[in-house]
Amino acid sequence: MRGDYQQLVDEISAALGAPATLEDRDFGLIAFGAHEGDDDLVMDPVRTRSILQRRSTAAVRAWFEAFGIARATTALRIPPDPAAGVFKGRICLPVRHRGIVHGYVWLLDDGHLTDLELGGGGTPPDPRIEQAMESAAGIGALLAAEARAGAELGDLLRALLLSRPGERSSAAAALHDGLRSAPDAPLMVVAVTPWDVPEADQAPLPNLPGLLAACTLPAENASANGSTNGAEAPRPAPSAPAARRTTPAPPPRATADAPSLAALVRLRSPSSLAAAHTVAEHLLRSPRAGGGLAPSGADSRTLPVAAGLGTPVRELTGLPTSWHEALAAARAARAEPRLGPVAEWAAIGSYRLLTGLPSAEPDSTVRPLLAPAHSELARTAEVFLDCAGQAGRAAQALGIHRQTLYYRLGRVEKLTGLDLDEGGDRLLLHMALKTARL
Repeated sequence: MRGDYQQLVDEISAALGAPATLEDRDFGLIAFGAHEGDDDLVMDPVRTRSILQRRSTAAVRAWFEAFGIARATTALRIPPDPAAGVFKGRICLPVRHRGIVHGYVWLLDDGHLTDLELGGGGTPPDPRIEQAMESAAGIGALLAAEARAGAELGDLLRALLLSRPGERSSAAAALHDGLRSAPDAPLMVVAVTPWDVPEADQAPLPNLPGLLAACTLPAENASANGSTNGAEAPRPAPSAPAARRTTPAPPPRATADAPSLAALVRLRSPSSLAAAHTVAEHLLRSPRAGGGLAPSGADSRTLPVAAGLGTPVRELTGLPTSWHEALAAARAARAEPRLGPVAEWAAIGSYRLLTGLPSAEPDSTVRPLLAPAHSELARTAEVFLDCAGQAGRAAQALGIHRQTLYYRLGRVEKLTGLDLDEGGDRLLLHMALKTARL
């Protein structure tokens, strides 16, 4: 099917005498056409980035979308905008099928297409534009068919991930039939959370090595606490080396209604996770990653987005466990930025236990410490406990004098009523501070 896209894109390039690029509606590259012309035209920075990095920047997307390309039914012109990195004008051919936009064909215009009539307002389009729009309609039909096939596989994957133990074999058999062949290599689930789910969501899967299927799961069914929908609890994993970086202050808790994405990936071997990392990194660059929230660096109140990798499995019936592990790892990466943006289940340490606990309000003893006014004290206590109670290490990690550390810890004890010389109190405080991140 990808070859069909290329043929249609080449037809558009030939008809209009301009280099064409096909992107999906999330601005991910699908195909691009060759063009015999000047190097400065062919090597337009936006087109070059799309080809080399397979995606446009947020500034470019915002500039294009400002002209209503998602609603357009006919070709339209996009002027240049050097501030957004768009140095050359373009003609956009919306790729639609049955009223739904599935992507866009972009044609670079160095001025030779200026007099081309695009149609609209009672004026018929140039025959070359009509021909190009017919090719774009063919692309739309192909993308819609691909999206439907992907949606069907996604439904089968969702049914398996949410199945109860007694239903798991039949759900796995249905997914096996949908895949049309038995996976001949280990499988893994990649989780991305949060994930934006637009209305009428039917987008084809990105063309990535190993990516077999994907689906979204609503928040009420995406909990990684090991008890949801009868799923098995995540399995223990080997301990990872302890990180020694400074622990940042706890971020805001995740919203309760943020859905997540589950992606099924085929691996070359249980120890080779390169395909899963590639899929995770690509999905994190999607405009849908983050659940429609702004990047975390833009506003301290916004939430980060992260991806998690579960344990490789050989049987489809093991995918629900891999999913819960992947989601737990993603939640841990959101809680501890040092673990992300892509975290493996085997590397999240104590969060393997904490993500399995039922959601609950913070312990009443520790709750006063979690108030925004005491964020510095909470951070001090967490770093101190991360450093196994070694004052010298904690002071160095925080960049403060040891006496300042003792003063702050004294305030923590006074605020909570806990005795940091007692192991039980230390455990309660440490777990409460870590869990508050989730």
